[in-house]
Amino acid sequence: MATAAHRNPAQSVSPRDPRDRRDPRGTAATRPTAPVALGLALAVLATLVWSGSFVTSRALGDSVPPVQHAFWRWVVALAVVAPFGARRAWRQRALIRRHLGFVVLASLLGVTVYNTLVNQAGVTTPAANMGMIMAASPVLMAVYERAGGVRLGARRVAGLVIACAGVLLLVGGDGASFSAGDLWMIAAACCFGSYSALLRRRPEGLDGAGFLFTTFLFGTVLLLPAQGVSLAVQGGFDPTPDTVWPLLYVGVASSAVAFFAWNKAISLIGPTRAGVVYYLQPVCVALLSWALLAEPTGWAQAGCMALILGGVVLGAGARR
Repeated sequence: MATAAHRNPAQSVSPRDPRDRRDPRGTAATRPTAPVALGLALAVLATLVWSGSFVTSRALGDSVPPVQHAFWRWVVALAVVAPFGARRAWRQRALIRRHLGFVVLASLLGVTVYNTLVNQAGVTTPAANMGMIMAASPVLMAVYERAGGVRLGARRVAGLVIACAGVLLLVGGDGASFSAGDLWMIAAACCFGSYSALLRRRPEGLDGAGFLFTTFLFGTVLLLPAQGVSLAVQGGFDPTPDTVWPLLYVGVASSAVAFFAWNKAISLIGPTRAGVVYYLQPVCVALLSWALLAEPTGWAQAGCMALILGGVVLGAGARR
């Protein structure tokens, strides 16, 4: 063919052209690691911040009634998130209406009930115990994800088992007997595990900030009847610096910041891998309660914490 014989050489690239020696996958080969790293970092951030909220719940257990603690926490969180999420939620109101059942259930589990149970537990249960019992949540997350047909992989399951063993040794090693507060925490762990698993079903297109604002709004509204009963029966609390500053912390950091980070982490790495990271919480809570509340921590606890950390590193780093 004449046209083929006289084709301009500049229009063809030699097989030995350096441009052809690039990885045919391009940068896509490295792309999956970036979302995973971000997801793990966000899960760690949320876990660290939430560790402080357990200490706060314990510290306020005698001065702020549990329901009022939860109510004002979410009022503060709602005020913080509103500038970022209210307009987005309004634009997506049709989508929210179509999935109203999902949104209400997420609000009930993650906002209304979960935090109220944690605060109730803080009246009688040491903060370190609260953090340890909450470590049941990752197991529930893994069960839900496996039931949904997700393959967990041997390394991730091994990390989950090792971290869980560390938590069980940590709980059983001090010889403490269960109290009513521990039972409240078990219920809270079930709520949080269910909430985290539910996030996998978040409707596509529902914006993160808009979803956060909507769940905070619905969760706060659902708390109103209990808030009214608490005020009528228990009275209010004194708004002193010792009560206001902790409430601001849990409202801004533990609610607005941590929930946004956790929800994003779930969307990036899934509830099981995020749940493995969540095992860091009993370690962080134990250290914070030792430093801030003078709750005792010994060498046995330190060994269990090292076991938990090993499980977290093994399970969170697994590709499958």
